[in-house]
Amino acid sequence: MSTFVIVNTYTHSATYIADKMLLSLKEIIRESGLSPEKLASEWSILQRGISAWLASRHLESVHLEVFDPSTDRFVGRWDFDLYYGTAGDGAMWVNTEDIKYHIRKAGTWPSLCDYRIVTTTAKGRPDVSGWSGTTLRATDGYVRQSIGTTIDANGHISAGTAYWRKI
Repeated sequence: MSTFVIVNTYTHSATYIADKMLLSLKEIIRESGLSPEKLASEWSILQRGISAWLASRHLESVHLEVFDPSTDRFVGRWDFDLYYGTAGDGAMWVNTEDIKYHIRKAGTWPSLCDYRIVTTTAKGRPDVSGWSGTTLRATDGYVRQSIGTTIDANGHISAGTAYWRKI
């Protein structure tokens, strides 16, 4: 009689990516001069949606959108773009040093700014409690600066990161 174990590594990869993305967002928010309290208060809703859409492969991007609450104008944004079934070496990693370097390069935002987390999902995604539809603010006068892959999970899922800076 033989015994063997089957592990759902994709589910583990999705959980890893969701956790590392949220922790990276917290670091970006904090190091950019904003308060992470709002993120902390929405953590369970964010984790539920991001995890569900990673598991169903409907999640395309997660955006940290920063805006001036007095004018509702765009101030900056960080994007995490998801890639499924990427070629990897089977390792799970996050490049926090590269993210920190680019946070310093991008600079801080005025402390009066507000932010929100917005996701871009593929058609047919399952509904998740606490989430609703919206659109991203216009990025006129800004250019997207790609960092490259900053999170990878066993080659099942990876996240490329970018931020928006003034032209």
